[in-house]
Amino acid sequence: MWSRRLKQAAVRKLVGGPALRHLERIGWNPVRHPDLGSGRMERVSEIDGMGTERATCVLAPNPSMMTLDGTNTWIIAEPGADRVVVVDPGPKDDVHLKRVLAQVAARDQRVGTVLLSHRHPDHSEGAGRFAELAGGVPVRAMDPAHRLGDEGLAEGDVITTGGLELRVMEIPGHTDDSVAFWLPADGAVFTGDTVLGYGSTVLDGSLGDYLATLDRLRAFAEERAVATLLPGHGPRLDDPIAVLDQYIGHRRERLAQVEAAVATGARTAREVVEIVYADVDPKLWPAAEWSVQAQLDYLARRG
Repeated sequence: MWSRRLKQAAVRKLVGGPALRHLERIGWNPVRHPDLGSGRMERVSEIDGMGTERATCVLAPNPSMMTLDGTNTWIIAEPGADRVVVVDPGPKDDVHLKRVLAQVAARDQRVGTVLLSHRHPDHSEGAGRFAELAGGVPVRAMDPAHRLGDEGLAEGDVITTGGLELRVMEIPGHTDDSVAFWLPADGAVFTGDTVLGYGSTVLDGSLGDYLATLDRLRAFAEERAVATLLPGHGPRLDDPIAVLDQYIGHRRERLAQVEAAVATGARTAREVVEIVYADVDPKLWPAAEWSVQAQLDYLARRG
């Protein structure tokens, strides 16, 4: 059994202090998989059903250290429209997928298009099954391997299903196929896993791309007076500029720690993790290595 102190150190290192405080508040032991029969879903009601005038979150029942409270599936529609867009159907869980469809049907609407923010299975795995349940609708993604139909997603695309204006932004870094969706009518950006509702994201892509993406989102938020960020996990964020400033600062600080470890002789991601994450149980080091490898690649390219 882990001590409480070690559990706290592990989560703080991997997902950040704000995440730890939130997990403790909702009563989740961050090392053990949550007990979904314990009433936990009631304690995360602030996420399930949150949104804006045009967007509603349906929280998937797949909580874990990596997915936080679970994946946020988004239903987006113009008021009074007969068709909706669904972003990130989530895991291949028929209970969740049918719940999303039931919410659409309860509004006398139907699914017109499915969009994927990126390829990770907690967002994309259920897309094919969901499209089937919805009557064979297309699935659009930047990665061709995750598409159903002829259309993908690329910078500048505008999704107009049911009269929506949903603009696609390529935001590589978390993954190389990550995209955001800008909903100007609500002043909202759907960030996928690039910006989370709390804590920081693990990188499965290029740190250079990720830093450029954060700078771009920060400038975009100021230029367009973005009101809220709607993430792929965790609660909505109603102070986008402050959140993005924190994200940028965190990444620069972590990069400095990795650079210091390299200066002491560490060369591989594992060697860096052993220094920077020395107070974390080694069972959790593989997750940390993903981000550290991205930082080492960035430092090598920078020279």
